[in-house]
Amino acid sequence: MDRTLDAVGTRLKHLRQRHEITLADLAEETGISASTLSRLEAGLRRPTLEQLLPLAHAYGLTLDELVDAPPTGNPRINLRPIACADGSTILPLTRRPGGIQAYKFVLPRGDDDTEPDLRTHEGYDWVYVLNGTLRLVLGEHDLLLEPGEAAEFDTRTPHWFGATGAGPVEYLSLIGRQGERAHLRVGPSQ
Repeated sequence: MDRTLDAVGTRLKHLRQRHEITLADLAEETGISASTLSRLEAGLRRPTLEQLLPLAHAYGLTLDELVDAPPTGNPRINLRPIACADGSTILPLTRRPGGIQAYKFVLPRGDDDTEPDLRTHEGYDWVYVLNGTLRLVLGEHDLLLEPGEAAEFDTRTPHWFGATGAGPVEYLSLIGRQGERAHLRVGPSQ
C-alpha cells in the first residue's frame, strides 16, 4: 500500500501532462490550490480522499484507476481504455495471458480516400461489428461490414481496419496468437 501511495504523485503529474492541463486550470476545476497540487505531484505530500475524489472526477477515472491500485481479486473486468494517437480507443476485455484475447475497438470517422496500410502478424482474428460501418481490407478484398456482420481470417493475410466517412465504428475483435480459431455454434434449424 505504501508503494502505491508513494507513486501517486508521479501518476498525477503524468495524467495532468497527458491531458495538457496547467496546474492553475486543474486547481480551478478541482478546488485544490495549485501549490497543493504541485506538492502532491512532487511527492512531498500524500493525497487525502477529499483531494483524490475531485481529481478522479477531473480525469474521468475511478479512484482505483487514479492511484493505480493493485488488483483485489474482484472477478469483474475493470476496463481501462487505451487512447491511440489516431483518435481510436481500444478496450481490452480479457486479462489472462495466452489463448484468445478479446478487445472492443472504437474508431473515429474515417476518410474514404485513406490509403490502407496493410499489416500481417501471427494469429487468427475474428471481428464483429456493433455500430457503424467497418472497412476491412483483406488481401485483395475491400469489404464494408455493417452492424451484426462478422469476419474471420488468418492474420498472416495482409489486412487493415478503418471507419468510413459515414461515421465512427465500434467492433469486437477476438485474436488468437497461434492460429486458434473462434467458432460460432448454432442450434439446429427449425
